[in-house]
Amino acid sequence: MAAQALSERDLAFMLYELFDAESLTKRPRYADHSRETFDAAIETGKTVAVKHFLPIRQQVDTNEPTFDGERVHLLPEIKPAVDAVIEAGLAAPETDFEDGGMQLPLIVTNAVQAHLWAAASTTFGYISLTNANANLIEAHGSPEQVEKWVKPMREGRFMGTMAMTEPGAGSGLADLTTTATREEDGSYRITGNKIFISGGDHELSDNIVHLVLARVKGAPKGVKGISLFIVPKFLVNEDGSNGERNDVALAGLFHKMGGRGHTSTALSFGEKGGAVGYLVGEENRGLMYMFHMMNEARIMVGTGAALTALTGYQYSLDYARERPQGRLLANKDPESAPINIVEHPDVRRMLLTQKAYAEGAYALCLYGSQLADDEKTAETEAERAHAHTLLDFLTPIIKSWPSEYGPQANSLAIQVMGGHGYINEHPVEMFYRDNRLNPIHEGTTGIQSLDLLGRKVPMNKFAGYRAVLAEMQQTIEQARDSELSLFAGDLQAALEELQQTTSAVLGATAEKNPDLVFSNSVSYLEMFGHVVIAWIWLRQGLAADAGLQRNPHAEDEHFYRGKLQAMQYFFRSELPKIYHWSKLVKEIDSTSFDMRPEWF
Repeated sequence: MAAQALSERDLAFMLYELFDAESLTKRPRYADHSRETFDAAIETGKTVAVKHFLPIRQQVDTNEPTFDGERVHLLPEIKPAVDAVIEAGLAAPETDFEDGGMQLPLIVTNAVQAHLWAAASTTFGYISLTNANANLIEAHGSPEQVEKWVKPMREGRFMGTMAMTEPGAGSGLADLTTTATREEDGSYRITGNKIFISGGDHELSDNIVHLVLARVKGAPKGVKGISLFIVPKFLVNEDGSNGERNDVALAGLFHKMGGRGHTSTALSFGEKGGAVGYLVGEENRGLMYMFHMMNEARIMVGTGAALTALTGYQYSLDYARERPQGRLLANKDPESAPINIVEHPDVRRMLLTQKAYAEGAYALCLYGSQLADDEKTAETEAERAHAHTLLDFLTPIIKSWPSEYGPQANSLAIQVMGGHGYINEHPVEMFYRDNRLNPIHEGTTGIQSLDLLGRKVPMNKFAGYRAVLAEMQQTIEQARDSELSLFAGDLQAALEELQQTTSAVLGATAEKNPDLVFSNSVSYLEMFGHVVIAWIWLRQGLAADAGLQRNPHAEDEHFYRGKLQAMQYFFRSELPKIYHWSKLVKEIDSTSFDMRPEWF
């Protein structure tokens, strides 16, 4: 029977051996917790996932949302599954006790929700986007807005979205045309159209809180003139009950190749005179506020991509262990019994590649969650600032690397299973379709590459860049005196190549066309991402080596040796690719830039 859930042993390794999450209980915020409470919360997440989402996984994929002109219709089983998450306290378990949360560290929250992501895929997006919406309003809204909108979202009565993309302005937010007009009562009237709004309409909650980017009339052009507004589906009365329907209409649904449980909508604001909106913070600072949610969503996308890759890997691994077919080349006896395909060298190669991609990606995402928590709860101001610097720099990589290599892992899961991989009797083809959305969600890979090379690297006098390199160097020094010294040397060489490449490409910006210089920015992102994942794997290797030193029982010994083998695979088969990407970037290769539109 192929795996229905993630590897609990791997989750425990990452949480407690790699990132030492148990030490967080020494912080005042988490003093009421222990490893036992962390594990109990993770077990609750798994129970809800297995009971409510796994049984409907295929139904959700084969029964897309529909719109009859008035209402959106979802598979009916989705609502009780979503309600079960909320009732179990798993929608936002990191929030304060007094707000109904479990006050868990963010890295533990990530693990608590891992089984839910794995079983529900993007259907879990209704909850995660709501949480990100609430976090933004909590950070930048007024106390009255927090009471009116955040509280019911935390309780699961309202859900939230982010509404940025427009038909004529996708990622080019400077060109958005949605307008906002001030009213005498302090509210605004919003008019415009938004597309690809995830969770933009449904009946899973009493209300939907849209966070809408719009331009107040008379505001500066470009991104400097963008403001952010709370625009609810239903207006809310003074007593907190729903009032009349706001001037927000569903114009239609988009039907995606995957992620079919989560509605993707076209919304029209102001067809009847203007949707009522409430300004968040100050006018013309909306994009800065929205980045609070966008960055959280980017980490969320990377995490979802990594977990979908892990799920596909686990499923194909269990299949390979049970599927007899063929014989090894060394076996010349046609009368001998077929072997399970996990014994075939090429199947082992594909499984090992999946393991290296998926476990590397998820470890990176957990590290991002740890940094997000350190930013808020680390002991000193210097430690909190350092965590912020690291996370801000790494966000484009946390979003893009799992999103690019997660689907590659899922493709290999299909290949491992052969003909059984691409039929919908098995879910791995669905995992691939679901995961293929993630390189586009929350900013394409190209956009992330421009953000990294053009903004994050030189920002604040290279502070984030230097901080990340220093963290890698620290791990290299730790590994030099261990059994992994050869890999430390490989990472050192990669780090030096990265630094040379960075100096060369940024040095060229003063004398060459910036469009030419940055035409290979994706290669730079690929290079930096691979170096970061190699670093993450070296950290996993050190933790596994430490585990072996404790003379573990046979099952744990196999686990640790598997970790070390995956690390070795990444260093030998993946890390050398950076030298090709480096050459393209350092030499300002113009092959793609020189291609003319009329030549296609």
